[in-house]
Amino acid sequence: MEIILAEDDVTARKIVVTALEKGGHHVTAFENGLAAWEHVARDPARLLITDWMMPEMDGMELCRNIRSTWSNSYTYILILTALVGREKLMEALEAGADDFMTKPIDIPQLLARVKVAERIQGLHATVSTLEGLLSVCSYCKKVKEDGESGETTWTPVESYVSKRSDAEFSHGVCPTCYETKILPQIDALP
Repeated sequence: MEIILAEDDVTARKIVVTALEKGGHHVTAFENGLAAWEHVARDPARLLITDWMMPEMDGMELCRNIRSTWSNSYTYILILTALVGREKLMEALEAGADDFMTKPIDIPQLLARVKVAERIQGLHATVSTLEGLLSVCSYCKKVKEDGESGETTWTPVESYVSKRSDAEFSHGVCPTCYETKILPQIDALP
């Protein structure tokens, strides 16, 4: 699994990177939350492990930034911290963290939590695939939409996609349709 690590303590960063790489993961490590954010903003991560207290941008701000930014992929966020207590756990979860571990880092527990993140990411990918399935009419190519009040409508694919993205449509004729549909019509002309 590709993992982003944000940890300002050099020793802790080396320990986590070494343990994760021995566990078969690829880790890209950053020394602060701002550097990690700049990377994740360009290339979303499947798993982010971040320290809470760091210079330039702490783990809570990094977590909130990720959650406030729309992405096609989900980033699972694990907070590492020396801070303890229910209030800190609740603060991390409210900022958008998925998991919370206190320091000093228990390596077997960290690796077990990474396995949980992998399972959740696998489930997320399956759900995204299923959500992406569309019912399309075989004849007219309209998309079936189920409304909030339970009614079903059939919408032209162009309208369906335009409502959900910035995509714009232009129309043309593919070579197969030109050969099989257009040319026969032209050849049949008197």
